[in-house]
Amino acid sequence: MDKSLRRPLTVCGAAVAALVVWAVAVPMAGVALTVRMGGGVQEVGPVSVVVASLAIGLAGWALLAVLERVASRPGRVWTVVALAVLVLSLLGPLGGAVGGGAMSVLVVMHVVVGGVLVGGLGRR
Repeated sequence: MDKSLRRPLTVCGAAVAALVVWAVAVPMAGVALTVRMGGGVQEVGPVSVVVASLAIGLAGWALLAVLERVASRPGRVWTVVALAVLVLSLLGPLGGAVGGGAMSVLVVMHVVVGGVLVGGLGRR
């Protein structure tokens, strides 16, 4: 598939994958997906999941586009940066989730989105 089509489909696919994880965990399995925000607790809903996934996907795509213009090995550099961002992103659920169920679901969601983006955007 041509990268001009693959990249937007990958970004959308990451958001859909995250939403599927949310749908299985929250309405189907009954996990209370809540995080500590500021001084309170906030529920993570489907809109937040989709918006966050799309935002990180678009940011990753933009970084890759810049690297393709300035780096000699843009795919390799992008993959290393993307994996580092994924690892760092796990600090959010590990430190902010309310309860083990929420932490587990958020970690899975981060890994699923990261996996789709690295697998889809990082390919040539």
